Amino acid sequence: MKIWIDADACPLVVKELVIKTALRTQTPAIFVANQPIKVRKSPLISMVVVSSGFDIADDYIADNVEEGDLVITSDIPLANDVLDNGGQVMTPHGVIYDKNNIKQKLNGRDFMDMMRGTGAIDLTQMAGQKPYSDKDKKTFADGLNRLVR
Repeated sequence: MKIWIDADACPLVVKELVIKTALRTQTPAIFVANQPIKVRKSPLISMVVVSSGFDIADDYIADNVEEGDLVITSDIPLANDVLDNGGQVMTPHGVIYDKNNIKQKLNGRDFMDMMRGTGAIDLTQMAGQKPYSDKDKKTFADGLNRLVR
């Protein structure tokens, strides 16, 4: 098993928890992003910098994930691709995606994209993402500990 992290928009606390877990469990962790990020120096921790562009990091992860690997991402289409490749997916908020819930999330995302595209939803009225809370941190840490042993 390897842990892949879609690192461009991943909260710092999640990156730190992944590194601690990788070192504790001797599980390789690969951070993938469009620009370098600071990661702890260890043979178990690596950073892959991909070129800038839409979904380049996501495509890299989807193309390299293997069956049983864990991917940390909020990107629903990437989560779907990972599940199709036999991987596991968890969001930085600790939500675990699987074959039973990913299609519903994908359909909801596509519907919202369509609504925004037609102007039915005013983008200025959307709240955006909630701040990362202590509850999110605990939920993520608990899920990570369950999936990586």
